[in-house]
Amino acid sequence: MASFSLPHSATYFPSHSETSLKPHSAASFTVRCTSASPAVPPQTPQKHRRSPDENIRDEARRRPHQLQNLSARYVPFNAPPSSTESYSLDEIVYRSQSGGLLDVQHDFAALKRYDGEFWRNLFDSRVGKTNWPYGSGVWSKKEWVLPEINDDDIVSAFEGNSNLFWAERFGKQYLQMNDLWVKHCGISHTGSFKDLGMTVLVSQVNRLRKMNKPVIGVGCASTGDTSAALSAYCASAGIPSIVFLPADKISMAQLVQPIANGAFVLSIDTDFDGCMHLIREVTAELPIYLANSLNSLRLEGQKTAAIEILQQFNWQVPDWVIVPGGNLGNIYAFYKGFHMCKELGLVDRIPRLVCAQAANANPLYLHYKSGFKEDFNPLKANTTFASAIQIGDPVSIDRAVYALKKSNGIVEEATEEELMDATALADSTGMFICPHTGVALTALMKLRKSGVIKANDRTVVVSTAHGLKFTQSKIDYHSKNIKEMACRLANPPVKVKAKFGSVMDVLKEYLKSNESKC
Repeated sequence: MASFSLPHSATYFPSHSETSLKPHSAASFTVRCTSASPAVPPQTPQKHRRSPDENIRDEARRRPHQLQNLSARYVPFNAPPSSTESYSLDEIVYRSQSGGLLDVQHDFAALKRYDGEFWRNLFDSRVGKTNWPYGSGVWSKKEWVLPEINDDDIVSAFEGNSNLFWAERFGKQYLQMNDLWVKHCGISHTGSFKDLGMTVLVSQVNRLRKMNKPVIGVGCASTGDTSAALSAYCASAGIPSIVFLPADKISMAQLVQPIANGAFVLSIDTDFDGCMHLIREVTAELPIYLANSLNSLRLEGQKTAAIEILQQFNWQVPDWVIVPGGNLGNIYAFYKGFHMCKELGLVDRIPRLVCAQAANANPLYLHYKSGFKEDFNPLKANTTFASAIQIGDPVSIDRAVYALKKSNGIVEEATEEELMDATALADSTGMFICPHTGVALTALMKLRKSGVIKANDRTVVVSTAHGLKFTQSKIDYHSKNIKEMACRLANPPVKVKAKFGSVMDVLKEYLKSNESKC
């Protein structure tokens, strides 16, 4: 039998027939060329998973539903066990009979018919898929979100499934931590965590409109990110959106999002709290559905970020989770997600929560420092670079206090200089974070310095929005153009003449300074 050797530019792969041959029998070869100009093998047409006239919604209709008899309803938040007050999710209601907050309560008895292993496997099986609606990080947990909604009514951009990355250099170099992680919820459809809640709320509105409920449009007061999420999801569903924004108090990147998505935008000469007061009055009189986190539906979507964190850690529980706080719905949403996982047997404990506030808008921090013993006092929020949390009278104050007490939580604050320095420091390690994440990182640094958070504690910082929404604050910082702020980590461009010698001098000086740091 003739023999030959394979050239260096080819790779040998056994053919299917060869792998089934007995020892010493004649073998056939498959030789795949890996040279610069490989031969292109004939393409085998791919078989479609569905017929050409079907889409993924059609495919979902044919899929049998796995779980039956799951339900959820509105109940007064933190009501005593004796309370019988409840409402269908198909009712348009925002507050309890006493004027308090509502919560979405799931039928835990029905959910507990399935053990923790079942839920872990079910949720894990949906990650990375495009099956409608489970390609969404929110709707992959549909049974825990809106179990009774029809898949056809869901409005989704496959939000969620956001990056959880190891902040290696920041943790090691500046905090002596080996297990610091950032949950980047800003890597989402409109660039913030608000997408997680808005897909749920707009989906329910879509359902209500199909039921001929009196809903013409959806409205919100916003410091920027809520309006972006609302306008995008409403545009996707063809539902009118109305946005109340505080004039001259949000970034242009945030303002342009609802405008581009066709929202009816009112720029009002007040702050967020003033906008919130107005939208609540308006929605009480007009057929406009309220989309702010006073509406507890949004928190059902936001809680899935907590479930995702556990999922991404292979269902191991971190020690700490740090969340920026403004209107304070998100800290409760994270608690609720972790609590559900513990209650239903997916994990055996929950992490300690930290709520981080800007010192210029810190009503929860002041309430915490009093030991939650005094009555809560809202305040007039001062201007902060963390504009999305510039809120002095948070709607979800009671929810936040509840979550912190139940998780043995902590509240910290960050001054403007601290949060901007923390943002610049994080960016210098390869991140590109929003000022609100700077607030959370400041809280982490303070708790690390005081020894509350230990070097080996697995800690997750929640990044709530993308840094690209807040480029002006970064420009001002690195230009040293912020009044009464040293901007000590500013990195402005160096002006140099267009001459070889001048460029060489500058580069040599730069390399020399960096060599001394090695």
